[in-house]
Parts: sequence; structure tokens; C-alpha cells
Amino acid sequence: MRLVDSHGHLNADRFDDDLDPVLGAARAAGVERILVPGWNVRSSGRALDIVTNRPWLDAAVGIHPHDAAKVDEVGWALIESWARDERVVAIGETGLDSDRMFSPWDAQLENLRRNLALALATGKPAILHCRSKAGERDAQDALVAELRAAGFDGSVAQAAFAGRPSAVVHSFSGPVDYAQEMLAMGLAIAFGGLVFRRGEEASAEVVPLVPADRLLVETDAPFLSPPGAPRSRNAPEFVAITAGWVADRRGVGEQELGDGLVAAYDATFPRSLPR
Repeated sequence: MRLVDSHGHLNADRFDDDLDPVLGAARAAGVERILVPGWNVRSSGRALDIVTNRPWLDAAVGIHPHDAAKVDEVGWALIESWARDERVVAIGETGLDSDRMFSPWDAQLENLRRNLALALATGKPAILHCRSKAGERDAQDALVAELRAAGFDGSVAQAAFAGRPSAVVHSFSGPVDYAQEMLAMGLAIAFGGLVFRRGEEASAEVVPLVPADRLLVETDAPFLSPPGAPRSRNAPEFVAITAGWVADRRGVGEQELGDGLVAAYDATFPRSLPR
């Protein structure tokens, strides 16, 4: 089956000792594309290092909501500079998190707005993290409001992205109507190992709603291991588990889904460098 991993943190410390074997296993499993997103300044720089001379890998640079209060202006200047690098195809991972609140809410909002502005300025889609406490949706509702305020639901985003998704909802989590609002804005949605957890049952209803050209799968490696993957470290090869789950819920065969995943990835994250 043809596969993509639209969100794999190969820049995490847990891959320092065996990155090449991990990439080899991903290739053997059918993975043709991996997006390596940063979550702070250091990891964004590391993402650029990893994708260099590996043309089937892409980088994203940005600041995660957990790190929103930790980045200074020097760090932001680096992110803004790197964002224009041809190895970078997206901005993030950014977003909002009212579950763990590792950064104050005001800092998260300011950080999100800077990342969204950078996405619009570069024409590179934002990678959006969004988590609320179990049974709540305050972060999802706030994220929708911020996207609208930034112009992601109208002519501003259309001009910047020429019809491509302006953002990707990473590791989808939330109610069905939240997904519908994101899809109405033209965003792409990615599903990962989170769909197998209790409390995330709405994802099974969302999967059939996503247009094929805006449907992605991911691992969030080394986190969110799906059933059958090592709990100690998820890896890109295990995106096949989630892809199989998606295919079942869409009622399509592996070839149709796989071809669609690669096409959706390439359309969402175009680049000048040949893959």
C-alpha cells in the first residue's frame, strides 16, 4: 500500500541512535513521504538537518502551543527565516492546547497568530495541534475563531494558497461539527493513532466526510502508537495501521486509498525540489 506520514517527529531524541534503520523500515512498509515538523526553535532546525539530502522527506518549522511562552524574538527571527527555505513545506506545529496548559492561554493565542500570519505570508499551510480536556471543546472552538479572524475562511487564504488547503488539522480530535467547520474552510484533516483511544469515537464518523484530496494519515511519531505498534516509540512504518483503519471506514481498497494519500500530500505540500 502506498503511504504517507504527514506528521512524524523524526527530530525527536528517541530517533537519534537509529534514524536510518527507522527510515528503511518506513520505506519497506510503503511510506513515500514524511513531513518532519518542528515544535520549537531547536527541533525546527533539526528538522531541516534531517530532510537535507533525503528528497522524500519534508520539513515544517514553527512553535507548538506548549512552547509558546518559551520562544524569544531571536528564536522567532530564525523561524521566520527558515520558513522561506525550499526544504520547508509547512508552518508548525502550532495551535492551541487547553488540556495540559504548558504555556499560558494568552501566550498560546499570540503564538498561534504569529504562526498563522507566517503561513499566509509564505503560502505554506499551518500544521494545527488542538486539544481540550476530555469531554470539552473550548480549544477547538477557539481555534476555529482564530482561523476566521486571520482570514483562513475567505479571500485572504484563497489568494495565499490558490485553492490548496491553508492548514492541516493534525491528529484530528474533536466533535463532528468541528470537523465540518474546518472542512468548510477548505482545510485538510489528518488522522493518527489517537483515533484508537477511548473518547475519540467521533473520528470514525469524520473519516468518510473528508474529501479524498484533503485526507491525510500520520503517526505523530514517537507518540500516539496505534494498536500493534510499540508503546515506547511509534515510528513512520506504523502509519499503515491507521491507513488500514481509514480504508475500512471509507469503504475503499488499499490501492485507491494509497494513491489518494500520496496525491493529497503532494497537493497540500508542493515544493520546488524534486521528490
